[in-house]
Amino acid sequence: MTTAVYPGSFNPPTIAHLAISEAARTHCNVDTVVWAVSRIALAKEEVVRPLFEHRLEVLREVAEGYEWLEVDVTDKQLLADIALGYDLLIMGADKWQQIQDPVFYDNNPQLRDSVLSTLPKVAVAPREPFETPSELELAISPALNLVSSSEARGGSTSLMLEPAQKFDVATGAWTDSERYERWLSEKLTDN
Repeated sequence: MTTAVYPGSFNPPTIAHLAISEAARTHCNVDTVVWAVSRIALAKEEVVRPLFEHRLEVLREVAEGYEWLEVDVTDKQLLADIALGYDLLIMGADKWQQIQDPVFYDNNPQLRDSVLSTLPKVAVAPREPFETPSELELAISPALNLVSSSEARGGSTSLMLEPAQKFDVATGAWTDSERYERWLSEKLTDN
């Protein structure tokens, strides 16, 4: 059995996350894809809403619909650490560019190169405006290159996967922070 890991915050999970996972599964001959979610994502430490537990519930609900998809929570932040033990590391072209940046390695290019040499096979999903190495590129619909969680949070809820859409409609988790805060208060009061 071959297993791929797709680290991310999935805040919220989008149609692109699922399409990228399916493409990796198909094109890289992977049996299982694991969405790995860091409790505190690197360079996204300020994300506190929606609560981690609610985001995780939504991800687990998504995974229930696909026998090949799993969700794992990790305290690791670096992709190289998260990828240990997996056959394939999936990432977007934006992350590919980010992991090339020496700033994440104490501004030490030799340390960066050493860390990157430990990665398993890598599959990169195209994402404008970033360059994608052709030998690593996953074949996905060009229409998905512009899909982002940021856009979904900004109101394009059709980009969210169904469990995220339903949770957002019920709580405002991604699109209406004031309503989400009221929902949280009511939930705490009920308990």
